[in-house]
Amino acid sequence: MRVLVVVLLAAAAAVAAAGGGDLPEFREAPAFRNGAGCAGAPTIHIAMTLDGTYLRGSLAGVLSVLRHAACPESIDFHFVASSASPARRLARLRAALAAAFPTLPATVHRFDARLVRGKISSSVRRALDQPLNYARIYLADILPRSVSRVLYLDSDLLVVDDVARLWATDLGPDAALAAPEYCHANFTSYFTDAFWRHGEYSSVFANRAREPCYFNTGVMVIDLDRWRAGDYTAKLEYWMDVQKQEARIYELGSLPPFLLVFAGEVKAVQHRWNQHGLGGDNVAGQCRELHPGPVSLLHWSGKGKPWLRLDAGRPCPLDALWAPYDLLRRRGARDDLLAAVA
Repeated sequence: MRVLVVVLLAAAAAVAAAGGGDLPEFREAPAFRNGAGCAGAPTIHIAMTLDGTYLRGSLAGVLSVLRHAACPESIDFHFVASSASPARRLARLRAALAAAFPTLPATVHRFDARLVRGKISSSVRRALDQPLNYARIYLADILPRSVSRVLYLDSDLLVVDDVARLWATDLGPDAALAAPEYCHANFTSYFTDAFWRHGEYSSVFANRAREPCYFNTGVMVIDLDRWRAGDYTAKLEYWMDVQKQEARIYELGSLPPFLLVFAGEVKAVQHRWNQHGLGGDNVAGQCRELHPGPVSLLHWSGKGKPWLRLDAGRPCPLDALWAPYDLLRRRGARDDLLAAVA
């Protein structure tokens, strides 16, 4: 299977060499090999979305994962692309991926955007309303049944630690999802007054294992077998239907349904694995500093994306940490600049 994937990616790279269409051109990343002691290492499955808007961020994220992994050849990537993308557009996305990572064990899965088109309501930021932003809800259906656990990563982050440490998170006897929790956040603010006034809606948080806390869905370890057994996709869809057809109970895209289903039942992970909010808020995208404590993952969640701020000549200080992982090919630039992360 790995040989077939590499052959397909090599073919796509040839397409990229012939012309990248309306997508930017990317440099080939260094090749990363397994270190000593990787014999028998578990296969780590990572899922990310693949689209033109966030492609540059996705490739930087992949490079960061491989750069810091002790066993990079033991990582399988699953990229989820929207079925609404024309075949020509999807071919260009595959070509860009292949140009940057010619031998990467990777599969591109199609997500049927029709599953959510009637369930999405407008939110505070247009980017949050795109069908692909909801694909994480359907990973248990998109990925093969042979994949029993997956690490979902957003396309605006960098991993600066060995991802195997996050992958090894113990979910305990029954948790389906693990993520860093932020119990200091104002949990009530993620839902409207109409939600809290409605006794039947707000009672969903009664009898949870713990007090419900906010968690960010850009970094999640998911037990897909437990997800399927618990029919969690249907439970998330239920709240999307309530939002669309009954009452406006939240304002923030695909996050609130996850809170409604999982808050208080999440297996907590150290905060170092999601230093989120570096893109500022969802309106202004102002600069922010790191949270106190160690850092294993930098996440530019919010409106401000590092590649856009760098291109505009108005970067935030932390955007300099993202820049060395940027694979965008610039005219006249030297490819050996990647030595900084090799």
